[in-house]
This record gives sequence, C-alpha cells and structure tokens, in this order.
Amino acid sequence: MAATVYILGALVTFLCGVLLIRGYKSAGKRLLLWSGICFFGLAVSNFLVFLDLIILPESIDLYPLRLITAAIAMLILLYGLIWERDQ
Repeated sequence: MAATVYILGALVTFLCGVLLIRGYKSAGKRLLLWSGICFFGLAVSNFLVFLDLIILPESIDLYPLRLITAAIAMLILLYGLIWERDQ
C-alpha cells in the first residue's frame, strides 16, 4: 500500500508540472514556468522516496539526496518568485 502512495505522489506532482508548463506555453507567464520546474523537481524527489523506501535495500540511504532535490526545487521556485516580483 505504501508503494502505491509513493508512486501516486510522484505521478501527481509530475502531472502538476506538466499542466503548469502547458499553462506557461499558452499564457506566457514566467511564474508558471518556475512553478512547473519546481514541481518536476518535487516529482523527482518523490520518486527517490519510492526508490529509497521500497526498491533499494536498507543499506543504501537516499535521504540526503531526497532532501537536496526537494531543496533545489524549492529554491528554484523561490528564485522565480523573487525574480518575477522585480519585473
């Protein structure tokens, strides 16, 4: 059951990223681009959760990589929020 939740979380965040990028292509608002990139990063982070907790053995720990991936995704969104405020 946990594996299903992890996969669904990754798929939903990936789908949100796709929809945000589609919105950027049609509306041209750059904040949608930054948000889409952020959601793609969060989807990667969620997929790493699935790999870490379900697929890989306990001797391999992806926790630092998961945190770094999510932090980079959030920093991209933060950069976009600050940059778009100035323009």
